[in-house]
Amino acid sequence: MSFSKLSLKGRALRYLAQREHSRAELLAKLGPHVQEGDDLAAILDELEAKGFICAQRVVDSVIHTKAARYGASRVLQELRHKGVDAPLIADARERLRSTELQRAREVWQRRFGAPPESPQERAKQMRFLASRGFGGDVVRQVLRGGDGD
Repeated sequence: MSFSKLSLKGRALRYLAQREHSRAELLAKLGPHVQEGDDLAAILDELEAKGFICAQRVVDSVIHTKAARYGASRVLQELRHKGVDAPLIADARERLRSTELQRAREVWQRRFGAPPESPQERAKQMRFLASRGFGGDVVRQVLRGGDGD
């Protein structure tokens, strides 16, 4: 069977084989391929019932792949973009909060490794960490403490 002739269920399984997808993501990706007589909601219900679609696995996957490089704000934004429910996002926020400062220090250390020597360099480092999704308090603590020694 060619990929262009895959059923909706086949397409969904192909997407899920590549990485974890939320129900909302699959709905958006499969929507353009719905043909007369297809029931996309029923297919997604079936995949969810069989455990192929799992919102908690999506959250775990995003945290695993993004948390080492990004702050909580950026990771949570990604989860919202994927259509993850608010209670799961709140749980993820709590998980990320406990490691936020340490993760920010590691990102800062990999990128800069040395305290800023001028106000311009300090501003550059602050902008970098902020753009990665780290909060202002965390950014100030990282730059105040250097590498944490």
